[in-house]
Amino acid sequence: MTDPLIPAVLAFRDNGSPYSPFYDDIYHSAVGGLEQAHYVFLRGNELPERWQGRRTFTVLETGFGIGINFLVTWAAWRADPARCERLHFVSTEKHPFSAADLRRVLAMTVSDPLVAELADTLATAWPMLVPGTHRLEFEGGRVVLTLIFADAVESLPALRLRADAFYLDGFAPAKNPELWSPAIFKALARVAGDDATFATYSSAGDVKRALTQCGFEYRKVDGFGWKRAMLVGRFAPRWRVRRYEPPAPFAHDERHAVVIGAGLAGCAVIERLAARGWRVTSLERHASVAQDASGNPAGVYHPMISRDDSVASRVTRAGFLYALNRWAALDRAGHRLARGDHGLLQIAADDDEARAIGDAIGTFRYPSDYVTPVCAADAAQLAGMPLARGGWFFPRGGWIDPASLCAAQFAAAGELLERRFGVDVARLERCGDQWTVFDTAGNPLARAPVVIVASAHEAARIAGLRHAPTRSIRGQLSLLPAGTVAPLALPVIGEGYAVPLANGVTLTGATYELDDPDTSLRADGHRENIERVAQMLPAFASALDAAPQTSLAGRVAFRCVTSDRMPMIGQLADEAAASRDAARLRGAWPLDLPRVDGLYGAFAYGSRGLVWAALGAELIASQIEGEPWPLERDLAEDIDPARFLLRALRQGTVS
Repeated sequence: MTDPLIPAVLAFRDNGSPYSPFYDDIYHSAVGGLEQAHYVFLRGNELPERWQGRRTFTVLETGFGIGINFLVTWAAWRADPARCERLHFVSTEKHPFSAADLRRVLAMTVSDPLVAELADTLATAWPMLVPGTHRLEFEGGRVVLTLIFADAVESLPALRLRADAFYLDGFAPAKNPELWSPAIFKALARVAGDDATFATYSSAGDVKRALTQCGFEYRKVDGFGWKRAMLVGRFAPRWRVRRYEPPAPFAHDERHAVVIGAGLAGCAVIERLAARGWRVTSLERHASVAQDASGNPAGVYHPMISRDDSVASRVTRAGFLYALNRWAALDRAGHRLARGDHGLLQIAADDDEARAIGDAIGTFRYPSDYVTPVCAADAAQLAGMPLARGGWFFPRGGWIDPASLCAAQFAAAGELLERRFGVDVARLERCGDQWTVFDTAGNPLARAPVVIVASAHEAARIAGLRHAPTRSIRGQLSLLPAGTVAPLALPVIGEGYAVPLANGVTLTGATYELDDPDTSLRADGHRENIERVAQMLPAFASALDAAPQTSLAGRVAFRCVTSDRMPMIGQLADEAAASRDAARLRGAWPLDLPRVDGLYGAFAYGSRGLVWAALGAELIASQIEGEPWPLERDLAEDIDPARFLLRALRQGTVS
């Protein structure tokens, strides 16, 4: 029998993106439609009964397609009064549709009006077609869709989660042999929770053998429609062979955390924990939020393009896209963010860099809504004034007032947040299953089972870390009064940056001075800022004479950076325990390291706090709760606060 949808689906293929649906089979078609999804995957996994009364429940699917299985699961969750508090649905997809094509295919596929409503919501939230992990939230964050745009063979082993149910989707092994390889089933076994179930409408012998070899029990049951039989079963290994167990749910009855620091890092953590129903105590040494580097009048946000799609580029891309989603959610909730979101221009340092990055954009085939190369003439038209050379344009980039973002995140936490300002944290002490936070006078400030240290330069000291090589970078900003230069239409960055603010004021910066503690404004710092911007925007050269540097306003702040310029995000290592066991841990991997129960870090964001903070907060909240991580495990390890300890262990320098 031929599915009538197949010709329509195939008509959308090859839209010019490397992630477009170009098929040799009908993998993405809605064969069997909603009924098949319900019969095979929900009924086959004993849902909704198995998620009832649970705090969280996680489904892992091996191929998203057009999302029929997700939509049916979402609809069933919505209709169940005894549903779990949070439903996580994690799925891989090598060939995702564009948002427009997804909407059109779903409109032709879904006839049920309730599911059609959800399909429209999904299409509206559909992410940009760039590789990596994309996290979308629905139902006020109670339904979380984590999409990985990548080959399942490569992406499934990189997941960090505990799966309660598997949707083994895809056609016969003869059609998609790579999807049914032994490596796939080994990856599933590594993330399977106790008694995790699975269902698939494939009953091929290769599938049954692979399931059995990896610890799954199966049975054949009546199939649906044109499939005579299907397989269902559960994870029931006869022996434990896993080196690492999947993340465990939070075991403490008291969902209370102390967050030290109320800048971009700390406020993002507060919002993410409060969104999960946590009570949070915020401790901040200043009199209000966003007073250190987070207190600058504006900051720019944009992805990072590199020739080799480096770790920094991948983490920044994931953080940028996740931040946009979180900020949009804050806007919808009525929390005002002061920002300019009409795009951002990055100007190449020279013609060679312009060509190299332009080639990288073409090689990775990034969509135009993510980044577009621009020549000098086109860049000038976007900026509203002549430019020295071309570069690349980020349509979703822009500027934001960090203080307004922090205030919005504080407000979103509502009554779950206890705000305490003017307190100076000195140290932490663990007693039983609780942490006590002490001030500089030795007085206890707060007690909780979880503490997140998000206090930039002070974080390593407060947490007692010896393997956290952070340094301070002095940055001086300059504010050019209205009339000094013609107003820009949007932010321009490169060797320096220029951001148009309200009332015709232009923000320029910033200097980069290592371990310089001077807080005073310097005339030579203002001159340096203007000169660097003038290399991109020649019209700014006139500002050197029009605005005497001794009279310019500005601000000095101090960035906290690590030696590898990546942030410190995640659960902290138990350095004392690692030191005692240094010989055994010399060949360790990150998951081998002993960790400190209930202690996490979010610091050393350098100049990228705006694009790293929200994703970092979501990673920490997911680690605490035992939920699926919002980015690939290798990337999480590259920002793990324990990575410097790990290097020291491997080098044999930990005594």
